[in-house]
Amino acid sequence: MPMEQRGVDTIPEQERTSTPRDLVSILLGSNLCLGVIVFGWLPVSFGLGLWPAVTSVVAGTAVGVAVTAPLALVSLRTATNLSTSSSAAFGVRGRLVGSVVGLLLSLGYTALTLWIGGDVMLGTLSRIAGVPTGAAAHTLVYALLAGCTVVGAVYGYRLLLRMSRILAVGMTALLLLGLLAYAPDATTAAPPGTPYLLGSFWPTWLLSAVAAGLSGPIAFITLLGDYTRYISPQRHRPRRVLRATCLGLFAGLLIPQLFGTYTALAARAALDYAGPLVTASPTWYLVPLLLAATAGSVGNAGLMLYSMGLDLDAILPRATRTRATLVVAVVATGFVFVGHFAWNAQSAMTSFVLLLTAIGTPWAVITMIAHLRCGGVYDPEALQVYNRRARGGIYWFRAGWHPRATVSWAVGAAVGLCAVSTPLYEGPLLALTGGVDSSFVLSGVMGGLTYTALTLRSYPTVPVKSLA
Repeated sequence: MPMEQRGVDTIPEQERTSTPRDLVSILLGSNLCLGVIVFGWLPVSFGLGLWPAVTSVVAGTAVGVAVTAPLALVSLRTATNLSTSSSAAFGVRGRLVGSVVGLLLSLGYTALTLWIGGDVMLGTLSRIAGVPTGAAAHTLVYALLAGCTVVGAVYGYRLLLRMSRILAVGMTALLLLGLLAYAPDATTAAPPGTPYLLGSFWPTWLLSAVAAGLSGPIAFITLLGDYTRYISPQRHRPRRVLRATCLGLFAGLLIPQLFGTYTALAARAALDYAGPLVTASPTWYLVPLLLAATAGSVGNAGLMLYSMGLDLDAILPRATRTRATLVVAVVATGFVFVGHFAWNAQSAMTSFVLLLTAIGTPWAVITMIAHLRCGGVYDPEALQVYNRRARGGIYWFRAGWHPRATVSWAVGAAVGLCAVSTPLYEGPLLALTGGVDSSFVLSGVMGGLTYTALTLRSYPTVPVKSLA
């Protein structure tokens, strides 16, 4: 299979051969991994039992899919990734906001996937063959997983799509086996001695809905375009693409997360997930668990790393996608080591997803409002001005920035950060929200309302030829 040569440039029509079914495959197959499964453990670590955990994850995921899925239609029209497409709202330089947000999101989730996958992989090898679990062994396992991930990410979209098709079937089978493996220890009660993280039920339930449920779809706000840019709008209706996106996100995130909740309760995993998961596994399930830790992690982290390469390529146009991917792979692996040796898993995960959700949501809302205002009509050449190190075009605005859109995002992000509640940081607006984390809602609403108000009398930016 040839290595993909495309970066964030416009995909020619003849190369846009993917289908909505491929979109479902890649969203389902890539997410059936421990990096997503572990989010199902978060509600349990917060002190929630089975049904409160399930309802919070389902509710959060449903809201997140409703907000995120329409972004898939942007790249369906532009034939480039979402960060570059956001030039229509933020300007050809202002779209660096989206590139940085996407880079941070992908970086965190890649590190998380390698982290949890490596820990489970080493734990199973220790039980199967007595492999030591010290610092040297962790370093070797993390490096091995990262190396395999780089291969998939560098080869690009087509290889990752093939991997996702295989993983959609293989990982589903492994998870079904897991339901049987942990059934003898299944329970609906939270682990003993695990109080509500925020002191009472409803604030903790809402935290779970955001941190475990909503954060999943929000992680894809800049990723969806990496896949839909390969789908042709001439052959596939937007409605079909939107339905495929909703199905892929909803099933691809809920299935592994609910499996994570089920196994976390069975393993009595309160403060850690990987260790109790391996310890509670029956001997016959250790090999399937090892396969899930390796193959699933490589598939998911490969897609995240691929997206990171595109985002860094968009930030540094002189860097090739391959070089950019190798650079971010090294950085992500570094975060894995920091995560394992220096951070508390629950605090690090919760803080990361809440902070990035507060920052990313207003960008997504503004990008979608701009898409609706221009009727999905873009100038592909003008979107690529920054990548070609040029100037001008209808998205140049002021020195390549759209000040009103950028200010609107900054207002939304600032309000979100002031309303967030994490184990490491609490915003000053929590006193006005009764201690409940409302950062997602407030950041999106404030960003969207500010952008609408500031651009109310502005005409939509559409190509001249579309007005003829």
